Amino acid sequence: MSQRKKTAGFIAILLLFAFITPIFISGFINVKNAERANHEGDYKTASDFYAQAAKIFFWQNDLWEQAGIASAQVGDYPKAIFYFQKVNQFSEQGWAWLGTSYFQTGEIEKAISTFEMGVQEFQSATLYRLLASAYRTQKNWEAEKNALESQIQLDFQDAYAHYRLGVLLMIFYPNEAFDKLNRASTLNVEVDSATETLVTALSIADTQNNQSDKYVTIGRALGLVQEWDLALFAFEKAIESNNQNAEAWAWLGEAKQQLGQDGSADLDKALSLNLKSATVRGLRALYWGRQSNYARALIEYSLANQIEPTNPAWLAGMGEAHAKLGDLIAALEAYQHAIEFAPDDPIYWRLLAMFCADNNFYIEEIGLPAAEQAVSLSPNDATNLDALGYVYFLSGRYSNAEITLLQAIEFSPQYFPAHLHLALTYLAQGNRPAAYNALTYVRDADVSGVYRPFAQQLLNQYFP
Repeated sequence: MSQRKKTAGFIAILLLFAFITPIFISGFINVKNAERANHEGDYKTASDFYAQAAKIFFWQNDLWEQAGIASAQVGDYPKAIFYFQKVNQFSEQGWAWLGTSYFQTGEIEKAISTFEMGVQEFQSATLYRLLASAYRTQKNWEAEKNALESQIQLDFQDAYAHYRLGVLLMIFYPNEAFDKLNRASTLNVEVDSATETLVTALSIADTQNNQSDKYVTIGRALGLVQEWDLALFAFEKAIESNNQNAEAWAWLGEAKQQLGQDGSADLDKALSLNLKSATVRGLRALYWGRQSNYARALIEYSLANQIEPTNPAWLAGMGEAHAKLGDLIAALEAYQHAIEFAPDDPIYWRLLAMFCADNNFYIEEIGLPAAEQAVSLSPNDATNLDALGYVYFLSGRYSNAEITLLQAIEFSPQYFPAHLHLALTYLAQGNRPAAYNALTYVRDADVSGVYRPFAQQLLNQYFP
């Protein structure tokens, strides 16, 4: 090669190096900026810098993945999926965030297939947890159970995984549920109350002679802990075992109502099978009450009371129906009669107190002593403390109301009625900033949306 050609080649290399070097430097700067932003929690900026760096260092697979993860962390799931589609090989975290991005955009099948591919590469408790959650949205209970079992093998300390698996085993393998539920309670005392309810139901079901009644008992317990999807499944299995079980049909109707369905046909079926079941009558009363047909509800409660005259639940139901129909004297008598059959149960004292409070009826003479008795019987129950605080507020005892409502919130921070009553108390005391904070908390924290409208209404009224 001639000297001239060597020189020309060398110059070409220098020119190429001079052209490429600034690009590489820019890429390194983008990576550093991305890492800094990621460390600071500025995931949107991190995502943009990672994507810019990935275009330069196109052979570095992890940069597109990091861009996708950062986008997912900031909630921009479509962009995250776009970046993830450029990735050739995923890390455990990448599989988790890609599946989550699909899940959050409503592509559940893709989310499931993503998590399934992830667990084939990585035995990951996180991936199994996400997979179980995705199966749950499809009500694929058997698949959810299997995923939870795999998760627990990898992470034996996850209380919720034990609890949820125990709940599922109640239907599939009841005898195996005890261990999981008790383990959940050991790991996290916050599930003690729910666990106690479920374990008690399992013990009762174990003594029952037929499979249909066992499933009804289990379904009722699942409803008590707000697992209505599974409760419905349990009641369906009860009917499969015995389609003449009137209470199973009635509870199926209740479960459907809890899930936003009608349920009236199931309640009618229940009545056709057994006209003299107090449970059937009581659940039909609940149905009519939800339809605001309080006259029909009162009839059903009265019939239930004739069948079981010492059951305070039917008397309390009659009290509510009478109150809705405007007959406060009859309502008061029904509530007081209920207490006669259950003097040591704080629920009926609280119901009497709230009846007086809601109707501004004998608050001092009856409502306040009833609320105090409820708290005396169960002093750590937020619902009882809230009732007492509300009665204090209505009777003008604002200082007592504030103290009592704060106690209720301390025991149950997510019990939103106490926050609303506390806001009213603050307003009565002229403490507008505290009232505003209490109302905005309910508005922002109530994901169920049950109490949010009341908070917003008060905000509109007092803080326009």
